[in-house]
Parts: sequence; C-alpha cells; structure tokens
Amino acid sequence: MPSSVSNKPHSEGHYARYSDGKTAGARDANVALTSRGIEITLDDAYGNFVWPYASLAAGEPLRDHAVDVLLSSREVPGASLFVPGQSFAAELKHHAPHLTARAERWRNARPWLGVTSLIVGFFALIYAAGWSPIRTIALTLPDSWRDRLGEQAILSMTDGYKKCSAPDGVAALKVLTERLSKVSGTGRTFDVVVYDWSLMNAFAVPGDQIVITKGLIEKSQSADEIAGVLAHEMGHGIELHPETGIIRAIGLATAVELMMGGSSGTLANFGVILAQLGYTRSAERKADLQAIRVLREAEISPKGLGDFFKRVADIEGEREGPTSRMRGFDILRTHPPTAERSELVRRQSAYPSTPALDASSWRDLKAICSVTTETPKPDKRETKPTEL
Repeated sequence: MPSSVSNKPHSEGHYARYSDGKTAGARDANVALTSRGIEITLDDAYGNFVWPYASLAAGEPLRDHAVDVLLSSREVPGASLFVPGQSFAAELKHHAPHLTARAERWRNARPWLGVTSLIVGFFALIYAAGWSPIRTIALTLPDSWRDRLGEQAILSMTDGYKKCSAPDGVAALKVLTERLSKVSGTGRTFDVVVYDWSLMNAFAVPGDQIVITKGLIEKSQSADEIAGVLAHEMGHGIELHPETGIIRAIGLATAVELMMGGSSGTLANFGVILAQLGYTRSAERKADLQAIRVLREAEISPKGLGDFFKRVADIEGEREGPTSRMRGFDILRTHPPTAERSELVRRQSAYPSTPALDASSWRDLKAICSVTTETPKPDKRETKPTEL
C-alpha cells in the first residue's frame, strides 16, 4: 500500500475514479499534482497517498487536446486512476513529460535508431578495415569466368588494331612476364599481349590479363621501364581492380552476361564503358605498392619505374588542350600525381638486382610489332551462353 503523505498540493484537486484492481468497482477520489507526484485522496480508510510521476504509465499518450487520462503506477500493480478533464491532462504533461505523445514516438523510434546506428557503424567498420563487398564478389568468380570477361574487354577495346606477334619479341615478353608472375602471389602466370597501337598505354583486364601498346614500348628506354609498368598492371590484377571496377560500373548481372557470352547491346557498349572507367587514386597507390613489392621479389630495380614516371610527367606537360594526342593515356585510370609516384620509388632502399632482360632480348621486345596478326572482331550479334 502506498505511504500516506501530508504535503500541500501545488494545484487544485480534480475529481477522479480510483480502482485498486482487487475489488469490484471503482471509488470516487480527489487527485492533486504535487511536487512528488499525484496525491490521491479516498473517502475511506486508505486516506491519501502519492503515485510518483516516474512510476506512472498512461493508457493513451497525453496529446495536446486530451480530455481525460487513464493512469497506472508500477508501485501499485493492477490499480488504475481515471481522471476526466482537459485541464488535468494539460498540467500533467509538464510534470510527467514521459507520458506525452512526443515521448511515445521517441520510445518507438529508439529501437529503429539503434538498428540504424548499428548498420551505419558496421559499414563504417567495413570501410575502415578496407573490406569491399564487390571485391568479395569478384573473389568468388570462377577463373574461367574472369578469363572470359577479360577476353571480352580486350576484344572490345582493341577493335581495329592488330596483335604484335614477332616470335622473338613474344618469347622475350614471355620471359619477363614469367619472371614477374612467379612472385606476384596469384599462383597464375599473367597473360600479356602487345597491340600495334600508337597510343602510349597499358591496362589490366579481368583474368590476370594485360594489354601493352606499341606506343608504350617505343617510348620506353629500357626493359626495366617495361617491367615497372607490367608490375604496376599486375598490381591492379592482384588487387582485383579490373573485376571490381567493371562490376561496379555495369553491375553483376551485366558482367555475368558478358562472361557467359554477352549480347549485342552489351558488347557494342563495352568499349565505351571501359574507356570511361577509372581507378581511384587509392587503387592506383595500391597498384604502385604491389609493383614495388613484385619488382623487389623479382630482383629488378625499381629505377626503371621511376624513370617511366618522369617521362610520363614530361608528356603530361606537353598534352595541353582537347586535341592532344596523349589524352588517351588516362584510359582506365585516375593516377595520383606523377611527382608523388616518383617520390615513392625514390624512397625505396637499394637491393641486389639484375636487368629485367638482357640486351638481345630487349631488342627483340622492341621489335615485337615487326610482325602483326589480325585479331577476331567483337561479336556484335546476339550469342548463346558460352559453356565455361
């Protein structure tokens, strides 16, 4: 039973009906709002007692135009208090704001806000840890699917250009590719092809495949420079940047369509999609770091990569205006500042190294485009899924 009180009410009394929850019916009561709670006065042996505001619960939230209130108190289980009158309800809101409709809405929203906070926190943790859901998807793709996606990319982007196929040059490139692939950590040998394309460029595509242009080889001054570029593109492959970039750009469903044979509309636009696709600066830095690791483990000096960056900086200074012949150099990438990349190479400590290729093999690689081969045209017709 609540304890009796004798403190003076802070407002006039209000008529109410009180039920103790034990006996049938309800009694008339007088209630007043005091500093400690609702003082309830009964015309019988119970006398008067207080329900603390904090113990109160309302049958319905207190709204602005409430005309009555049905209350209960956790201190007196089963008991209830019904108070008619708009003035009592309005005054009670100031003493017990947790009974208002606004407080009720907040209580209902808190679980959802908690869930939302957990979700946001989860994805923030994922971001901080560097985990990528798209990369996880790319990791689960079968190698045969990745190979097929890379083949489609090469066919689409090199349409109109011949493959460079001088035997001695192909053999020299294979020696260099195998030397770098052995320390890449992928467990696979990268497939590198050269195209008779004057553009100075190289790009990685899905399935550990890399394309180098004739223009890049012609403008390189050593096999170590080519090794540095290859190691950088292998870095993209190691990090699965081509796969994740394409899936992000065209969606998993379209990527699977391409891997399974493609369709006319998809293949016709694939080259345009790839030309517009750029790696983030973060991805480029990761590829640079992988390149430095691969070169070190292959015992090839990183100086060639640094020299290449310097040459790129000179070329970037020349390509002013929209008609510059070198604008295509940015295909598939948004590189960090070249000076920054050169500094990264310069900071590397020295280690024992040997030339990427001997002088004779380097001459053979420089002449790889003295013989060219026609390449298949991208199939622009509707095709059936390829069995992989």
